[in-house]
Amino acid sequence: MAIEAGDIVGVLLAGGQSRRMGGGDKSLRHLAGRPILEHVIERLSGQVGRMVLNANGDPARFEAYDLPIAPDVVAGQPGPLAGVLTGMCWAAAHVPAARWILTVATDAPFVPRDLADRLGQAIDRDGAELACTSSGGRHHPVIGLWPVTLTGALREALEVEEIRKVDRWTARYRMSVVDYSDVPVDPFFNVNKPEDIKTAEISYKKHFI
Repeated sequence: MAIEAGDIVGVLLAGGQSRRMGGGDKSLRHLAGRPILEHVIERLSGQVGRMVLNANGDPARFEAYDLPIAPDVVAGQPGPLAGVLTGMCWAAAHVPAARWILTVATDAPFVPRDLADRLGQAIDRDGAELACTSSGGRHHPVIGLWPVTLTGALREALEVEEIRKVDRWTARYRMSVVDYSDVPVDPFFNVNKPEDIKTAEISYKKHFI
């Protein structure tokens, strides 16, 4: 069965602590005159039925985006799996008809506009339970399509088994990996350090204007 946009909640992961950036919100740093988060929202728009922003701390700093804010449902900021679980829980509570969540990092300004479509096709083709992405020989396990039916299993893995590594948990399931070319631009380039902003600016001006 094809996975359509209305079946998917987009989960924007902004729950990290941005240590390599020197603190603050990476997603609110500017690229080409706009916050990176704005680029991500624009590129995800149309691929999903609803969006939610997974972020901890004061939600007021994101009020300009008119998105629901969901802080981690697991204490202690245990990593990206907590963001995935938070997205699943939010979808189950607020969009019960949605069967999937699509997670994307909010420091990745070039996220593909066909991401949901390609991940959904891979799941259908391979008979998989979930799908993630790769580019340039590197896996991106937190950029993926996840079934909401795994909410209970993921909560147990986080809270009881104390699993933190994404790959350790996803290894339990049939997973498709959708590979993207990283030429001329890696679509999953993420802004981790101040100098990455300069690199992203160059790529944006050369390939997206």
